[in-house]
Amino acid sequence: MNGKFIRGFALLEVVVATAVFLLFALGVYGGTQLIFKIVYQSRMRILETSILSEELEVVRNLKFDEVGVVGGIPDGVLEHEKTVTRNNTIFNITTTVRNIDDPFDGIIGGTPNDTAPADYKLAEMSIICSNCNQQEPVILSTLVSPKNFEGESDNGALFVHVFDMNGLPVVGANIHIENTNAEPDIIINEVTDNDGMLRVIDTPTGTFSYNITVSKSGYSSDYTISPTSQNPYPTKLPSTVASQYITEINFSIDHTGNMLVKTLSPSCSALASKTFSIYGNKIIGVDPTIYKFDGSHITDGSGEKNFVNMEWDHYYLSASGTAYDLAGSIPMSPVHLTPGLSQDVSLILRAHTDNSLLVKVKDAGTGLPLSDVFARLTGTGYDESLSTDLGYTRQTDWSGGGGQSDFINENQYFIDNGNLETDSPDGDLKLKKVSSRYLTSGWLESSTFDLGAGVNFRNIIWEPLAQPEDTGVNSILFQIATDNSPNPASWEFIGPDGASTTFYTTTSTLIYNGHNGRRYMRYRVYLSTEDDRYTPMLSEAAFTFTNNCTPPGQVFFYGFSSGNYNLEVSRSGYSSSSGPLDISGNMDVVVNLSPS
Repeated sequence: MNGKFIRGFALLEVVVATAVFLLFALGVYGGTQLIFKIVYQSRMRILETSILSEELEVVRNLKFDEVGVVGGIPDGVLEHEKTVTRNNTIFNITTTVRNIDDPFDGIIGGTPNDTAPADYKLAEMSIICSNCNQQEPVILSTLVSPKNFEGESDNGALFVHVFDMNGLPVVGANIHIENTNAEPDIIINEVTDNDGMLRVIDTPTGTFSYNITVSKSGYSSDYTISPTSQNPYPTKLPSTVASQYITEINFSIDHTGNMLVKTLSPSCSALASKTFSIYGNKIIGVDPTIYKFDGSHITDGSGEKNFVNMEWDHYYLSASGTAYDLAGSIPMSPVHLTPGLSQDVSLILRAHTDNSLLVKVKDAGTGLPLSDVFARLTGTGYDESLSTDLGYTRQTDWSGGGGQSDFINENQYFIDNGNLETDSPDGDLKLKKVSSRYLTSGWLESSTFDLGAGVNFRNIIWEPLAQPEDTGVNSILFQIATDNSPNPASWEFIGPDGASTTFYTTTSTLIYNGHNGRRYMRYRVYLSTEDDRYTPMLSEAAFTFTNNCTPPGQVFFYGFSSGNYNLEVSRSGYSSSSGPLDISGNMDVVVNLSPS
């Protein structure tokens, strides 16, 4: 070698140089594209302005009486919508003509009262390219005045006011006005101004002739209704326009929302294909009452039904059919749907019984559901006490016998030691009698209760509260086992302190908190007697808990006969409520408690 060498480019240097060049090239390309786009849009707007100028020049050369939209107010020869083609591009033109009541000589209904309020006309045209990705139209307008003095008019005026839920004006709402009694038909398509108003001046008279529909993209709609055989007395009839008078009519629209309705069991499990009814507070007819939103619906295979674009309102929901009863809802029915928002609603369903009572307890001042309320329903052969915001599961009948692993049939259980009677009388549980004496002890293990999700356990409650003294102290004992698997290798039955050697001996005892967060539960009940001439008896075993599908401020009584009952409702810090109820069928009642 003579000391000379040749230096080349490494692969990394080539890659970096190429990347830098691409970034520069892409930047130049993007900038060029942006310039072309701006130039193109500018040319389009110049062309659109030229087209509108030509159209408005035609308007200026029309006779004053001809300046108007066909079938509109004022009526004329202009089309409300039309298309024109220039340079192989299609443009859509919308024309609006309004009568203007100038305050110079007074206004209609004012002081002084202008009896000829159509002083001049405003012709407004908008144009937009239908396939140019144009976002906003070009708008031009012109004023047209009559050559002669105005004369007194026999027409009136129609003022349409559109506001939202809070009473604020809705700008840009679409107003469709139609009068098919006129000759020719009057058809107006306009939008509200910044005050949420549309003022139609010099409107031909007509009695209940003007049908009006108000709408806006993403909003609910409101409208007038003509009487029919199905709705003979609508709440908002078509408008009447009288000579030289202003007819004002109000409409209310707002953003639509969504509602997802779920049908669930008291243990939070989804119930598929269940029928329910829903209707809103707003009515469109009286005698009979006709609701604006009213219907029966079915949830899908996941136990859900999604409503989209619903109008804001208070909605009432109930179970339909004879398979299930509504044991409460989350949130409490009626459910308020706020404009523009989404609301999830859970309907808690229980197997149907002939008679039931859903009690809803609210704060009298705020209307909000109250928790920790004690409710007691008493009647002939029935005495049941429940607390709001507590879920519960219970068993009242063991007559179906053993052999059931999961708690499906409510009168069956898993296993017993053969020393118990399960249907004497009517599904109650007691020691078996041999000859004239009772066996001294026996036990039973329940089927597995699926609570739907992990819960926080509260109390164990059983009835009757007292047993014959001759059976001895603690003649009924309970233990509870829980797990997050429906089929654990073994169930560990424990007492109130978490030990396998202790038992629940007193009704309404707090359940051991080590069970909290678990989904599946079994219980064991032990019956014993110190005198074999007597037996303890169990008619009901209940377990309360809190979970995500416990209806707030609501309790549900069921499984009783129709007849006269007394309902007592009380809560610490509030005045109590008590009164008679004649219950027949499936009923609900609202109780408002006031702070004491």
